[in-house]
Amino acid sequence: MTTHKTRAPDQTLAENKYLRSLIERRTPVRVRLSDDQEVGGTIEFFDESFIRLTRENAPNLFIYKHDIKYLYETEA
Repeated sequence: MTTHKTRAPDQTLAENKYLRSLIERRTPVRVRLSDDQEVGGTIEFFDESFIRLTRENAPNLFIYKHDIKYLYETEA
């Protein structure tokens, strides 16, 4: 009897769905960078390599995903 194990998918696309929902809802976020700096704003755009963070009273930022430790939603 041969048993075949199903391989896990390489991508679930959950990250894309989550980032898209943050953009659509204009949810404010805080982004913790790998050097422990933290910046806040709303995500306006993303692709496979970076996010574009729009900030009030400060320049917009393009942040490479590999430089992000984590991000979380904040209050407006």
